Amino acid sequence: QIQLVDSGGGSVQAGGSLRLSCAASGHTFSNYAMGWFRQAPGQEREFVAAINWSVRSTRYADSVKGRFTISGDTAKKTVYLQMNSLVPEDTAVYYCAAAPGPYFRSSPSAEREYNYWGQGTLVTVSS
Repeated sequence: QIQLVDSGGGSVQAGGSLRLSCAASGHTFSNYAMGWFRQAPGQEREFVAAINWSVRSTRYADSVKGRFTISGDTAKKTVYLQMNSLVPEDTAVYYCAAAPGPYFRSSPSAEREYNYWGQGTLVTVSS
């Protein structure tokens, strides 16, 4: 069993930056993939970014590519999402998620691959 705790959300003006953190506990993460998803008001939850815990391969949604960076700290069992050049369309509740896999190289984008979810952290970007 894995527990995920998201943090780091807040309010920021367009063009600003935020870093989200996802602290994991309860299990080792060999061959897992970790991902970030988001859900804007009135919208379905969508994929943002993912990282393969073994080889650190990454995947990004087109809408965030070049602006967001996902990374992980094995010792701290923490995944980060650095968000730069934020725009109002990035406003959403952001969720960290873990996919047991195993994933040896890939980092999945499909929500159905993820079994464990954080509670979400709200990011608000004003124009």
